[in-house]
Amino acid sequence: MTALSVSQRPGDPPAPRRRRARRPARGIVLNVVAVAAGLAAWTGLSASGIQGLTGPVEVAVRGAELIADGTLTADLLASLRRVFTGFALGTALAVPVGFLMGWYATARALIEPYVQFFRTIPPLAIIPLAILLMGIGETPKVFVIFLAAFLSSVVATFQGVMDVDKTLINAARVLGASDRVIFLKVVVPASTPFIIVGMRVGLGAAWGTLVAAELIAAQEGLGYRMQQAQLYYDLPTIFVGLISIGVLGLAMDRLLQLAERRLTGWQERR
Repeated sequence: MTALSVSQRPGDPPAPRRRRARRPARGIVLNVVAVAAGLAAWTGLSASGIQGLTGPVEVAVRGAELIADGTLTADLLASLRRVFTGFALGTALAVPVGFLMGWYATARALIEPYVQFFRTIPPLAIIPLAILLMGIGETPKVFVIFLAAFLSSVVATFQGVMDVDKTLINAARVLGASDRVIFLKVVVPASTPFIIVGMRVGLGAAWGTLVAAELIAAQEGLGYRMQQAQLYYDLPTIFVGLISIGVLGLAMDRLLQLAERRLTGWQERR
């Protein structure tokens, strides 16, 4: 009887696969524990008498009220529409521009100075200019979010192309592959992890810009609602807005992580 037959019955999955199957369950348990610990700490801090700090129960009650009258749903949809539009447009432009910069030295020399220049300017600083040039409608709000997502994603894509192992490219050329085949079969797959990371950073930047973007004459949205609540010292509503942004951002980030696992299944993981 071999060592394998002693430690593993016929029909059992291989040990590495069993370990991988246990990891998601363990991660979920740890996530639940972390959330419970955070809620307990929040409750303790609010009960300790810190001035103005609202507890989870009050926030939950206020959230239920906003859901019941339809306010939270309308704000969620408005903010999600702005973030998704700006993020999708920014990413759609950043990926080809990043590939262009990484693959062609001439394009890199022409485009990179502008990318690096605008990266040093916070997207929020563009708001006054966006208002003057685009008015106070939806366009400037989406544009500011688009800019934040684009600048984060384009650098990651560019770096991904630049970091492709030159040995792989040279090996493909030796085997007779054309530049087009090398780009599609070598560069694009090798750059995908960088692109996904850039998209995740861009998504965070898009949500981080949302509140300021909704300063531009918005009538609905999570950022708008939080700003209105600030005027009346309505802390529960502010917490509801913060939690909503965090939950939506986390959900979208998890979708990107899922896409990363599907697209980079070939990559060795720890």
